[in-house]
Amino acid sequence: MNPIHKRESLAALTLGALGVVYGDIGTSPLYTMKEIFSPATGVPLDAPHLIGAVSAIFWGLMMVVTLKYVLLILRADNRGEGGIMALTALAAQAAGKTARGRVALLLTGVMGAALFYGDSVITPAISVLSAVEGLEVVTPVLKPYVLPTALAVLVALFAVQRYGTGLVGRMFGPVILLWFGVLALTGVLEIAQQPAILAALNPLQAIAFLRAQGWHMFVALGAIVLAFTGAEALYADMGHFGKRPIQLAWTGLVLPALALNYMGQGALLLRDPAALENPFYRLFPAFWLIPAVILATVATVIASQAVISGAYSMTKQAVQLGLLPRLQVHYTSAREAGQIYMPQVNWLLLGAVVLAVAGFGSSSALASAYGIAVTVTMLITTALTFFVIRHAWRYPLPLALAATGVFLLLDGLLVASCALKFLDGGWFPLAAGGLVFLVMATWRRGRELLLDNIRRDDPELLPFITALAGDSSANRVPRTAVYAVANPGTVPQALMHNLKHNQVLHARNVILTVVFHDVPWQPEAERVQVTPLVPGFWKVQVNYGFLDQPDIPRALELCTAQGLAINLFETSYFLSREIVVPTRGTGMARWREALFALMSRNAGNVADFFRLPNNCVIELGTRVQI
Repeated sequence: MNPIHKRESLAALTLGALGVVYGDIGTSPLYTMKEIFSPATGVPLDAPHLIGAVSAIFWGLMMVVTLKYVLLILRADNRGEGGIMALTALAAQAAGKTARGRVALLLTGVMGAALFYGDSVITPAISVLSAVEGLEVVTPVLKPYVLPTALAVLVALFAVQRYGTGLVGRMFGPVILLWFGVLALTGVLEIAQQPAILAALNPLQAIAFLRAQGWHMFVALGAIVLAFTGAEALYADMGHFGKRPIQLAWTGLVLPALALNYMGQGALLLRDPAALENPFYRLFPAFWLIPAVILATVATVIASQAVISGAYSMTKQAVQLGLLPRLQVHYTSAREAGQIYMPQVNWLLLGAVVLAVAGFGSSSALASAYGIAVTVTMLITTALTFFVIRHAWRYPLPLALAATGVFLLLDGLLVASCALKFLDGGWFPLAAGGLVFLVMATWRRGRELLLDNIRRDDPELLPFITALAGDSSANRVPRTAVYAVANPGTVPQALMHNLKHNQVLHARNVILTVVFHDVPWQPEAERVQVTPLVPGFWKVQVNYGFLDQPDIPRALELCTAQGLAINLFETSYFLSREIVVPTRGTGMARWREALFALMSRNAGNVADFFRLPNNCVIELGTRVQI
């Protein structure tokens, strides 16, 4: 279990999971039913189709969320952590017996992670816009103010991110608890007036509805899938709350509330087809409309907050796995290591969200863009889970296929249905995800080329320091020098520059390598490995998981237990900063090398990333051609 929530009570974790995990899927009733029966889908608004559509939503929630995520995928944890990156690492460890197989699984997972950013743009846009559109239901006079109000809410949401989410986070659970209570109550009141909608509990109604559509079924499914968006958050946030609270929140409140509200909207449309204009807000009496709009807006802000926080966490994991350059990270809580703020990510997301809202203009138009990135991520998650079941859990092949085969077919069906909306806006999240994937692939490949050049051009470490240790003429200073390197087998550029320009050699020299492993947390007992080399030289490897918070001075204090006592007040940190020079050759395309060089120049400060004291850092540059 993640140490953050080790001592928290089950009730507190369940309440917290309500706010963070279920905000996205919990706000889907705002727009799903309206989109299923919109003119674009061509689904007739009559009793059989209403009952069938609600049945398809209910049994889709049972299959996609309850059976797939709650019962199966939540079991595939990586030392208590979930999410596409943790699952990718687990699958690659278990099934990547060859380098090619491991790379293929890693690339598959990275594609899923990249698509998450597309979802991170669409979710705040469609959620907040659909909530604010309730102003039109209050009075048509307010229609011109819907778009500016939604943009103002979104800009304010992103602007307050730098202050941290600790205070707001404690409010998430109670607000979403109230939200689900309102969903259930309004649904029950309508069901009581039209109990015929309860026929939707029969799965045969869903099957009949889909069969009646023929090939048009894919169009209908493209709208129905809106009810399942947010399911991936169950798995992604497992490390924050644990498996049990997420399961309890879903089965005890979220699923019943969603089912009742969707059936309530169906019952309302059976009674009053004109309510299709906005079936969610038509559930409320006129005097409750303004409070409903306010509550819905707050709920969608919470749903958006969860996705934004997830984008920060995903980016931090990608940086530590070597998929992105170092970015500035602000820790907004002294107690919660997971509460971070990344300014570059925040403002890029805001720019993309504003473009989406202004460009699409309405929640119905955004609905066309929604779903395809989410469903592809769901498909990738299911495929990676197969490798975990087969190779990590060592289940027989028939059982592994049986456990994931049905879900793979279902995910494939949902992807195909959303693909029909590609030209109507589905291209937008795919383009965003593709751009992120290109950046990740370019950075990873560029780092490989950079390290290959360093290995080829720099002398080997051991012969060099052996000769250096025997040189009695060297001017030694009684301090400790720490040389941070990516390749511990060659001489650090900073060491050679120090000898050449300063003509000094420190009495104690530490060749430091930081390794981020594809596990979420690295045990403290395995944090450092100390290897004596020659008199005056030691090699130290510091190990972190991709969710650990790097702190090199603290890690160096652990070296005492392995025979290397370091006085941090008498320690200098020498860093090599590579200035990348793109050249024609066999590395990457010239434009990709230029992109890598640009990212390398703008990468975050190494000293800040590793929490080095600024007054003890000496940075020396060197030009490297790739």
